[in-house]
Order: sequence, then C-alpha cells, then structure tokens
Amino acid sequence: MRAAGAAVALRRPLAAIAPAPHVRGRLLAGLGAFLLLVCVYLFWLRDLGFVRVERVSITGLTSSDAPRIRQELAAAARTMTTLHVRHDRLNGVVASYPAVERLEVHADFPNTLRIEVIEFQPAAMLVSGRSRMAVAGDGRLLRGLRRDTAVPVIRLRGALPAERLGPGAALRAARVAGTAPIPLRRRLVTVTETRERGLVARLRRGPDLIFGDVSRLHAKWLAAARVLADRASRGASYVDLRLPERPAAGGLPVEPAQQAPAVGPATPAPATSPQAPPAATSPQAPPVGTTPRVPSAATPQVPPDTTSPAGPAEGPAAAPRNP
Repeated sequence: MRAAGAAVALRRPLAAIAPAPHVRGRLLAGLGAFLLLVCVYLFWLRDLGFVRVERVSITGLTSSDAPRIRQELAAAARTMTTLHVRHDRLNGVVASYPAVERLEVHADFPNTLRIEVIEFQPAAMLVSGRSRMAVAGDGRLLRGLRRDTAVPVIRLRGALPAERLGPGAALRAARVAGTAPIPLRRRLVTVTETRERGLVARLRRGPDLIFGDVSRLHAKWLAAARVLADRASRGASYVDLRLPERPAAGGLPVEPAQQAPAVGPATPAPATSPQAPPAATSPQAPPVGTTPRVPSAATPQVPPDTTSPAGPAEGPAAAPRNP
C-alpha cells in the first residue's frame, strides 16, 4: 500500500511538469519548421545565383608564382557563393606551392570574396655553391619565394635537397634562425655549428650568440634580447646562452679603473713624511776584535759621597785603620 501511494505521489509532479497536448503539438510544429528552413538553406538558398561570388580580392602574394596562384584562386572562388565558401577547395589550390602557409578567407555579402594569402617567413637562406634557396624554420624549402637579404645564411656542403632539410647541422641552424624574433632575425648574418661551442649565431654589429644545442630556443632568445638591451653588455664579443637563466656576456672591454696596477720599483716616501729618530740608548754592537769606545757624554757621572768626612775616594779603596 505504501509503495502504491508513493508511485501515485511521484506521478502527480511529473504530470504537472509535462506540457499540455496542444502545447506539445506547437513545439513539434516549430521544430519541424526549423528543420525545414535548415534544409532549404543548406540545399537550395546558399547556392542561389544572387549570392554567387563575382568579385575576388587576393592579397599577400610576393613569390614568383604569384600570377599563377592568383589566377587559380580566382577561378576556384567564382564557383562558390558568399554563403557557401569551400575552404577545402581553396586550400587544395595552394597545397602544391610550398611558399604558401595558409589562407584567410572572408565573404562579403552578397557577391565579394576576400582571400589573404599568408606566406611562410623565410628563416634563413641556404647556400650551396651558386645555388640559393629560402628555408623555413622547420626545414621546408620555400621554392618560388623571393630572396630576402635580411635573413642569415646557412652554408651546405652538398647539393640543395628536393623539398626539406634532413637531420643534421643545417636543420638545427634553421631551427635557431626560425625561432628568432623578427627584429633580431634581420640582424643575423650566419648560423654555424662548431664542436667547441655548438650552434652560434653571428649578429650584424653585435656579439656572437652561443646556443649550444636546439633545446629551449625560445627561452634562449628571450635571454639574448634581455642581454642585448642592457647597456652594461655593450662591447661584448659573445653572449653564452646555454643556460638561459644565467646568460653570460664575455669579452667586455676592461675599464681603466678596473685594471690592476703595474708592478715596478718601490716609490720613495715623500719628504713630508716624518721619520722616527734613532734611539740614543741603543748602542750598536762594535766589530769583532775591537774595544768599544763609549762617548763621554753617554758615560753616567757618579755624584760625590757627601756622607763621608774624608771626601770622595781617589784611586783604590783605602784599607780601614786599626783602632
């Protein structure tokens, strides 16, 4: 009985919450209308002719393949509408051009499509004999990209690769240059690797930056920026960044006040300095075999004996008289 009463009591709140039959009918009708509009938009409205792309604006192209890329992008964009932009088709157009990193597409209703081409920023310039090729920080060769003189040079011993740098010193140097801040990257001259110091980036009008390896490159570049901004590091020949928490600037010019005094002959004391007088009571030892002569002024005088009636004794002492 109690269980049945509890079930009835529980059913009553649920019945109070459930909408009335006419309300449920309206909700279902509204949901059906919404789904119908979505279908109309997806399969009919967004592909209508009055929203078809007629004007295409393409910016950001600087590579030697710019005319061809612009023509292919415009042709693909005119098959779309501003309500139905096919990003996959546009990305497929530029996939075969290694200089293009990505696209940013913006649709202006009703008939304009704006495409901004983002190209890779060259990290360095690979040089192999007379061949030169821009390279990204991940080792990808940027064929078609115009040569930028404001990037460091990485010299290769062999020929240029086909698409990407393989593991080795050149790839590590490209990673160092690729993670550099743009203002510092434009000051880089070369990035090399030596056995003693590891990866070294040489600055134009600045010290050599010693990175050692490719670990924690962002922290090392931040430490380099702090040291280069410090006036106390001006004139340094290198900055050791292998421990980014404690970067060390070396080869600083020594200030004259910091130089150690030169060792030379002793300088005589000035004439105004007082000299201690010789002690009169400390006679010097005479040479061996000679009798010392005591000056009369230094010989003490014995006063006369005023208690004796006979006066002072002269010569040897007199013998006492018998009574």
